Amino acid sequence: MCGIVGVYSDENVAKDVYYSLFSLQHRGQESCGIATLNGRINHHKGMGLVTDVFKEEQLKTLSGNIGIGHVRYSTAGGSHPSNSQPLVGMCRGGKIAIAHNGNLVNSDVLKERLEDDGLIFQTSIDSEVILYLLARYYKGDDIVDAVKRTMSLIKGAYSLAIMTEKELVAVRDPNGFRPLRIGKRGNDYIVASEDSAIDVIGAEIVRDVEPGEIVLIKDGKMESFFYETDYARRSCCIFEHVYFARNDATIDGINAYKFRVETGELLARESFVDADVVVPVPDSGWAGAIGYSKESGIPFMEGLVKNRYVGRTFIKPTQKEREVGVKLKLNPLKEVIKGKRVILVDDSIVRGTTSKQLIESIRKAGAKEVHLRITSPPVKYSCYFGIDTPRRSKLIASSNPVDKICEIIGADSLRFISIDGMRSATHGKLSFCSACFDGDYPIDPMVESI
Repeated sequence: MCGIVGVYSDENVAKDVYYSLFSLQHRGQESCGIATLNGRINHHKGMGLVTDVFKEEQLKTLSGNIGIGHVRYSTAGGSHPSNSQPLVGMCRGGKIAIAHNGNLVNSDVLKERLEDDGLIFQTSIDSEVILYLLARYYKGDDIVDAVKRTMSLIKGAYSLAIMTEKELVAVRDPNGFRPLRIGKRGNDYIVASEDSAIDVIGAEIVRDVEPGEIVLIKDGKMESFFYETDYARRSCCIFEHVYFARNDATIDGINAYKFRVETGELLARESFVDADVVVPVPDSGWAGAIGYSKESGIPFMEGLVKNRYVGRTFIKPTQKEREVGVKLKLNPLKEVIKGKRVILVDDSIVRGTTSKQLIESIRKAGAKEVHLRITSPPVKYSCYFGIDTPRRSKLIASSNPVDKICEIIGADSLRFISIDGMRSATHGKLSFCSACFDGDYPIDPMVESI
């Protein structure tokens, strides 16, 4: 999933990029990096959180009026220092730096062809394929043409922040899988994955980058170009709204918080159960639990206390880390739970291990009953466009009906919102990719040709 940012200014941008990346930390916790332009492109990146990788001394070395940044959550390629971004390369047109959010479905065949041409890859990520293609077509004059030629070859999900030695470019794939927003602050331009990265540096939201759009920012001006394609189904990832984006993010006209509250309300209508308290799974279940409580009339209470120093457990790179992370992250509040019939509300069940651990801990805290309510449908299919669920065998709902999942995780009852219910929360404003729920992939994930 990752998070990207690009800033174009008359001033030094390093700290702006840093603060923007910090606000996108929820999108990736494994590695981060910043590249800036000051006559030439300089960059610094490393493993860990933004505050760990960047200190004052590093930021001082990154002077320049154009900069891009990246926080990484690994999907394609493992969690290694060499895979951190931005990626920087040299070509006939000079240096290019890119930050990529998304996942290509034809990177393997493209990589094989590039290797046949004699190229040597330094990473195991699909983003390097994009960098090499841009380098092949960019001669220092027309970056837009180079981007279009690259887009004609790559397939899948990609939002990009690209920096040459002259300009900043923002790109969104023709399906619009991943979010990308534009902001403005005086004469400065900002592009970022979410609103928070724009808000934090005092800029105003202008609009989304449209699917298939190439935004060129150069000489203090912004121009828009479009990659022409025969057909591309507009397919914003619904999981951005279900889980990944922050509550304050608005993507393609849908605010994540409003969407989550409404799915909670709809879930209460679809699957009411009599109980004493509605308890959210922090933080992803808060908005849905508020909606469920509001619609059902059952009191909302904080029954799980969160350790604020633990990051998102879903995006830990290994299952063992996810399980330990849950134990460190959440602890039952016995005074709220003991002797109560509890409705536990969460945004999704992917592997099922987190839900099972939480239900066990709530029972140990003295709950009479635990009813789990999920504000998204069962995740039955792998995502090939940026969420780390590559194998269906790892998805508990891919091979188990709801009643069996309920038995496995130890709940008294389990209900998911229906796909139609989830769709209704968008009020028809959004055509989205829901392949993880229904298997309807906008792009064939098994594509083997260019």
